[in-house]
Amino acid sequence: MTHYKPATEPTLYFIGVTTAKSSIMKVFPAWAEFLGLKDAVIKGIDFKLHDDPGAYRAAVEFIRDDPLSLGALVTTHKIDLFAACKDMFDVIDPHATLMDETSCISKRDGKLVCHAKDPISSGLSIDGFLGDGYFARTGADLFSMGAGGSTIALTWHLMRRSRGADVPGRIVVSNRSQHRLDEIKRIHAGIESDVPVEYVLAPKPQDNDAVLAGLREGSLVINATGLGKDAPGSPLSDAAVFPKRSVVWDLNYRGDLIFLDQAKAQQDARGLQIEDGWTYFLHGWTQVIAEVFNIEIPASGRIFDRISEIAREAAGR
Repeated sequence: MTHYKPATEPTLYFIGVTTAKSSIMKVFPAWAEFLGLKDAVIKGIDFKLHDDPGAYRAAVEFIRDDPLSLGALVTTHKIDLFAACKDMFDVIDPHATLMDETSCISKRDGKLVCHAKDPISSGLSIDGFLGDGYFARTGADLFSMGAGGSTIALTWHLMRRSRGADVPGRIVVSNRSQHRLDEIKRIHAGIESDVPVEYVLAPKPQDNDAVLAGLREGSLVINATGLGKDAPGSPLSDAAVFPKRSVVWDLNYRGDLIFLDQAKAQQDARGLQIEDGWTYFLHGWTQVIAEVFNIEIPASGRIFDRISEIAREAAGR
């Protein structure tokens, strides 16, 4: 038996950790009105970090079998849910197959579909704030803390041989547990790339501090750990020193955001460009909404600008 109640309106689910705190709960109704999604609603499903596989399977089974449950956006649990539920999907898109993750669940023609949308949404975000040719001009490194689905997606976007010279001089991925590093290393082996990648076990913030100290000027430094949102803290200690003129990106836009506070304290002295996760939030959600409701949502231009304005108004940003 499942504890989920059948949906009475077209419903998009948000599978996460603290979904009620997300701006999407205020933003989605405003977006639904603008996009003409009549009577559509959003509901959160919260799981513990690395929850029991049976809990993930129960949620996916419910979405699959309930007529008005149209799909879901998955955050935090992308890898764990895929591992638990891979056999339940009728279709798995190529990105999800490569990355072993589920960030979007949709239904199409009676089939349950697994998508990995992060390569698209993270790529749109990165290219938006870095601009064309950033790595080709600077030769900068990429350092991503956290070896989960977001880092898998953004490294895929930046390391591909098809980008030509516009790739990082070096990629460093750190994580507190070895098995995640082993998994991302396996996935990277399947990507056509000439970029050298280092995998660093970093159980303590000081381990990440040490990596930071060896990066080139202008490097892109990313908090992809969830610390500051899903759990308190930062992957760096307060003694960490960012490279000069580096770009500092926190994938979070809500929470304590200690990582961003650490960067802001050095912004003027080190010439830092600081980005939070708001644009990533916009692209991540609009890509999934388009898929789940089978509509077109542009990723730039007048309509996307209006979608962004609506979100800021609804979220009070």
